[in-house]
Amino acid sequence: MKNVEEFLVYAIRLEFDAAQRCDELAEVMESFDNKDCARLFRTLAKFARLHLEDAKNRGGFRDLPDWQTYDFKWPEGESPEAAEIWAADPMLAKVDALENALRSEKRSHDFYKHIRDTTTDPEIRALAREFVEEEAEHVAILEGWLRGEEVLPAA
Repeated sequence: MKNVEEFLVYAIRLEFDAAQRCDELAEVMESFDNKDCARLFRTLAKFARLHLEDAKNRGGFRDLPDWQTYDFKWPEGESPEAAEIWAADPMLAKVDALENALRSEKRSHDFYKHIRDTTTDPEIRALAREFVEEEAEHVAILEGWLRGEEVLPAA
């Protein structure tokens, strides 16, 4: 990351993608009348929107670049939170939805962790540290659900 503005643009895009993916997974789970899992994904979407608003607010007094999709240079070619193409399959099983979400959250965690561990800018490091902690919480929630510990996080 060259500067805080670039970090915030990446965070805004990533959290937007996370909210969208969680909403899609919630809809699939609702279509199978899996209300608890749908609520989990709605809650995770809400968290992503809170993170999105936080990133936008932090950028409020800054001149953030107006990037298009092709301007982002993601480690794997697309946003870590971009839904896998099959994730919107209406026949997606609960465990597959949870595993899909877990993979995305781990990619996001690793993305922010890489920035935290490699940046020389203390402000970027501090921001990345916060996002690493938030993504780690999401990973832990999803791992719990995959172990059968279906606890809805406080929204």
